[in-house]
Formats: sequence, structure tokens, C-alpha cells
Amino acid sequence: MSMTVGEVIAVKGVNITLKIFDDSSKDVLFYGGKKYKGISIREYLIIQRGFKEIVCSVEGEYLDESKFLTDGVERVSFIRRVEVKPIGYFSDGIFNEGIKYLPMIKDQVFLASEDQIKTIFGEKNESDEFVIGELLKEELPVSLPWKKLFNTHIGIFGNTGSGKSNTLTNLFTTLFKQKKKSIKGKSQFILLDFNGEYTKNQLISKGEDKKVYSLSTKNNEGDKFPIKTKEFWNAETLCLLFKATTNTQTPFIKRVVSGYNKYGQSPDSLTNFIKTTFKKNFTAQAQKRESIDLLTTVVKIIGNHDLERTLSGMSWFGRDGCFVKDRTHYFNGGESGAYEAVFESDVNDISVQRLDFFDELIIRINLQLLNDLINGYVQFEHIQPLLKRIEALSLNLTQVIKVSEEQATAPLLTIISLRQCNQEIKKVIPLLIAKHYYENHKLDVSAPPNKTVHLIIDEAHNILSQQSSREEESWKDYRLELFEEIIKEGRKFGVFLTLSSQRPADISPTIMSQIHNFFIHRLVNDRDLFLLDNTISTLDTLSKNMIPNLAKGCCIVTGTAFDLPLVIQIRMLSKEAQPDSEDVNLENLWI
Repeated sequence: MSMTVGEVIAVKGVNITLKIFDDSSKDVLFYGGKKYKGISIREYLIIQRGFKEIVCSVEGEYLDESKFLTDGVERVSFIRRVEVKPIGYFSDGIFNEGIKYLPMIKDQVFLASEDQIKTIFGEKNESDEFVIGELLKEELPVSLPWKKLFNTHIGIFGNTGSGKSNTLTNLFTTLFKQKKKSIKGKSQFILLDFNGEYTKNQLISKGEDKKVYSLSTKNNEGDKFPIKTKEFWNAETLCLLFKATTNTQTPFIKRVVSGYNKYGQSPDSLTNFIKTTFKKNFTAQAQKRESIDLLTTVVKIIGNHDLERTLSGMSWFGRDGCFVKDRTHYFNGGESGAYEAVFESDVNDISVQRLDFFDELIIRINLQLLNDLINGYVQFEHIQPLLKRIEALSLNLTQVIKVSEEQATAPLLTIISLRQCNQEIKKVIPLLIAKHYYENHKLDVSAPPNKTVHLIIDEAHNILSQQSSREEESWKDYRLELFEEIIKEGRKFGVFLTLSSQRPADISPTIMSQIHNFFIHRLVNDRDLFLLDNTISTLDTLSKNMIPNLAKGCCIVTGTAFDLPLVIQIRMLSKEAQPDSEDVNLENLWI
């Protein structure tokens, strides 16, 4: 046991008052050849209660005045009182968190040694240390409980410039450095990188263990993320991508997908679909004026210039509600003569060459709309906005997505950089990729999970915000529901989220409530602080009050993996290992 520094003089519930001896009021104390930190706020003391050692945290102190007479002269002495609260106890050298024992008056008080402090905060097994920083006040390296930490959802929050990117990088760099051989082949890590900060040698050096997809909508030189065809031919995926409305556009997309699933694998199915739709359109009883534009879109994609010229010469005869060609061929409903004379030979010669996914999708959607209009299933003005969204978004998706049957490589770490993408793609691609990994993992994993997927989202407020007013509420609900499902249900399948954000208050409250462990850097906004106050039950008052004034690189670590909140100064990584997010050096720039 270390040196005695005081004794218990009052116990009121869990609030304990100590009397500190005069010779103990020093900043640093030496005893038995060891160095001890003096008694101050947030330090830790040991109270001996029989054979039990009660660990207490210092929460306040004051001077108590005592008057007495000496040789007839009234004198005043001051006694240092310290208020502490028990946080746990040592039993057989092992720290146990929680209040089980309380001291009694006159129990002796001792300083906590460095080894005891390390045991309180860090891993108990020294051979399994996982160190990314030091305790701020004690300046002792602290080992994080990595086995508990990476088995949970993690939140890393802080204002810009507070050091959260360095914390994220340090956390996973240390994991890969120490555990790569153990986790390779058993876990996948996918990082959604909005600002292109991790595309070089961060986390892991480039090689077979790291794959970087630098997506770009600004040119055709970017990488393309591979997605299997069956994943795209999914009604839920297409509705999510193209923001389909619930009552009219979603049932329409379901009919498109149903038709593809029924006939799409047959040889020449698309060719036959085009031919039958052409004939049906020009021989139907109730023809639709909008069908010419739809058919023109189809023939432009397949590159049939003869049919394109023929369609451009068509006129609408409003009195009879039918099409006319050169004022000689009237496509009266139910008759096929005009169709045979004008279109049949060219339509029969249609031969659709191999198309990419998005061209085929646009063709099938236009053909389905033609058939639905003829059958009276839909109103054109209800579906037209969906067509325009599909055509516009497909141009961008073609630049960043490759739809094929190729099996995407599964390295240990996959970086998906969205730095060169426009805002529309930055909203859509994370959903598609999260759904891709989550759904595939659910199908492949056993119970209990024999593999894990760790989805890391830097600047998570970009896609998990409820505040955006630039998108429809229904699509916003789609977007948030997907990630809410992952964070609520993913743990049982071995899927874990790590979120990093400047604005935790912007993130969905459902998602925030499911995060288990937090690394909190400096935050000054009242909404962010209020959210943390109401979300994190393990955050004590002293730690909470420190958040707006934390120095760069310093963070409060708390959650289910930790017995107590820690205040840690995260180590700075080497220059080449740091994310590309350092501040601009104006002194060098402006010389």
C-alpha cells in the first residue's frame, strides 16, 4: 500500500468527505521510491475498508476553519476537506466498477499508484495492450479494451480541427498494425471517405489488403464500384435510388422488376419486348399521344436510325385520337394495315446488341410505361418525373457503378472515395454500398456470426442528417431507415458501424441512441452538447463540462466498453500515416 494521506470524516450516502493531512497537500509526492500524483479534482484515491480497497474519484475540496485557544490567545487553523465519490473497488488485484462497499469514519486514505490507475482504465493483460494515447492528467499510456470496443457501434464526434480524423485513423491503424493477421479473412472494413482523406497509405499501406475506389462524376477516369446485376434488379433498391413515390411510382417499378425477373433471362427477351410494344402501340384501340416520345427514347438507345426518322414524321390526329403518317396512313385503333405498311419491316429487323445495365433499365421502363398507358394502369404525368430522374441519375451512376456478374474483391480494407462526386451521387452511393455489404453479409453469415463487416463513415452527417431540406421526406425516410436497420439489427449479424461527424445533433436520434461507445472531442454548439447529455448515460458531470474546452487531439472516451469515462490525449500519427485533413499553413503559403 502507498503512503497514507488522510482519513474519512463523513459518509452521507455515496458522498464521502475526507480530512487530508497537512504534509499531503503537494502536487507530486514520492514514497517508497515511487512517484504519486497529488490530490486534486479528477484524481483517484484508495480508501482501505478491512481487506477491501475502495476506489474513489475526487469531485471537490474546501478549507474548514477551526478556532482554538493557546496561552489565552485565540488561534485559527485550516483543515483541507476533500469530497469524493466511490466508483469501484479492488478485489484480489482486479478492479471492479460500481459501488459495492462504502467506507466508515476513520478509515485510512491512500494515494493510487500508477499501476492501479492503469488497471482501473486499461486492459488487465499487459501482453494484449491496445494504446492510442495517454490519460490527459496522469500522462499514463492507457490500453483500450479492443475486444469490447470493435464488437460495438462507435461514434467519434468533434468540431472541425479538434482531431477526430486523427482519432479515427489512429484507432484503426493500431488495430490493423497489431491484429491484421488475426482478422484477415474473418472481417471486412469498408470506409466511406467523402473528402478523399484516406486514399494513400493511411490505415494500411496500399497492397493486396487495401483496395481504393476513387469514384468521379467529373470525368470518366474514375474507378467504378462493382455491383451484381441481381442486386440492382431489385424493386427496393431501384425505389431507393430513384426516389420513387409510394403510391404510384413504387408499384410501377415493381411491375418493371417483375417483368424482368419473369422474362429477362430468356434469349432475345428485350428485342421481343420492343417488337410487341411497337405493334401494340400502333394497333391499340386507345392510343396515347405521349408514346412517340417514349418509343423515340428506346430507338435512340438501340441505335436504330431508320425507326427514329420514321417516328419523327408521325403526327397526332386529335379528332380520332390516333397517329398519322404523311397524311396517308391513319393508325386507326384495332387495324394493323398502317402499322404493316409503315413499321413492320423495320421493327422485324430490330436487333438489340449488348447494352449496359442503365440503358437496358431505361428501355424497359419506357416500354413498361407504354404498356401501362395502353392498358390504363397509370397516368403519364404521375410517372414522367420518375423517368426524368432515372435518365438524369443514370448518367452519373454509369460513371461510378459497374453492373456485372463479376465478384468484387474482398480485401481487408476497402476505401470508397467520393471526393470527386457531385452531391447527388454523394447521397445515393453510400446507401447502395451499405445495402450491398449488409444484404450480402446477412445471406452469407452463420449464427452466431463467423465473419464481421465494419462500415466506417467519415463525415456521417452528410448522409445521416434529418435536417436536409433538399430532398423529399419519403426518400429521406428510406435513407435513414436503411442505416437505422443496420445499427439496430446489424449487431446480431456481425455488422458494426463507426460514425465520425462534426455535428452529432444533425444525425438521426435513433442512430445516435444505438451507438455504444463514444470518442468525444471539442464540441461547442448547444444542440450537440444537449444531445450528448441526453444520449450518453455513462458521461459524468465533470467530463461533460470539459467538452467545450478540450484541446486539439484530446477526447473523452466513454461507453459500454469502459468502466469509467477517460480523458485521453490521442497520439499524433506520423506525417505519412495522417489523414489528408491537416490545417493550411498560411505562414508558408503566403511567404
